[in-house]
Amino acid sequence: MKKNVAIAMGGFSSEFDISIKSGNAVYQALKNTDYNTYRTIIARDSWYLLDKKDNKIPLDKSDFSAIVDNVKVYFDVVFNTIHGSPGEDGLIQGYFENMGIPQTASSHYPSALTYNKRDCISVLKPYGVDSAKNYLLDEGDPLDVNAILEKVGLPCFVKANRAGSSFGITKVKKEDELIPAIEHAYNEDDEVIIEQAINGREFSVGVINYDGRPMVLPITEIRSKNEFFDFDAKYHGKAEEITPADLDVKIQNSIQKEALRIFKILKLKGLTRAEFIVENEIPYFIEINTCPGLTDASILPQQARAANISLQDLYTNAIEVALGET
Repeated sequence: MKKNVAIAMGGFSSEFDISIKSGNAVYQALKNTDYNTYRTIIARDSWYLLDKKDNKIPLDKSDFSAIVDNVKVYFDVVFNTIHGSPGEDGLIQGYFENMGIPQTASSHYPSALTYNKRDCISVLKPYGVDSAKNYLLDEGDPLDVNAILEKVGLPCFVKANRAGSSFGITKVKKEDELIPAIEHAYNEDDEVIIEQAINGREFSVGVINYDGRPMVLPITEIRSKNEFFDFDAKYHGKAEEITPADLDVKIQNSIQKEALRIFKILKLKGLTRAEFIVENEIPYFIEINTCPGLTDASILPQQARAANISLQDLYTNAIEVALGET
């Protein structure tokens, strides 16, 4: 009997539209598989399923079901493509765990941890994972510009602590840019992390569960035409993404080894993508994404294709992992 797969997309954050694109890409890739696939939209004001004619059918939050063609449909598994909250911060994972419905991303605690940049870095630090010097702020904290710059220097990056797709990020090159950048970050989150700018090459590397084991995908080098890999660079063609990256074997091995080690330390699963900046042959960990973009043009699918894994195989495997069939 065919399994019912809910492809969850949308969310509560600025990444809503990007998540819809990822979810639709997964839906298209899974069309000719042995699954019944359903597009399910999770929004702040409503949860609903889109039928084949794009009619909205309410989802029952008490058991995550929907009545389709007069039949109550339950789901065997959820393919989680929700970027940001609640799909990446552990909230939806906790909901599905309570429902007893498996989902393709990491479980609730690792998801919440990795979504919180400063907590994730703090957990990894005792394991010897290199990262940029940082300064932490909560909304309402006094702003001591001298103390911040003494810690991280200039240039530096001001980031919303819990946000994706480079929302709430500013590269600060002058002292008088710092406070406006912090205020900008607070528009996305009430926690801010300010990081030393590392001068090096930027790389992204996927680690996934595949064929019953964690697998490191080919590395992508990101060459932004802007100051950094911001929203404009990511989604408006202002960056060159080179997959596989042209790298010395030693550095390539170093990045892949560190990405796999982080995946294991944090007890992640499913489809993940870690970001590094390499300076003086040292890979500095920036962050890890547990619900990465999954459109045809997204970085993780690029890496899968470079590893000779089709998108259908990639997404089918993620479902099988969640179901415990591999």
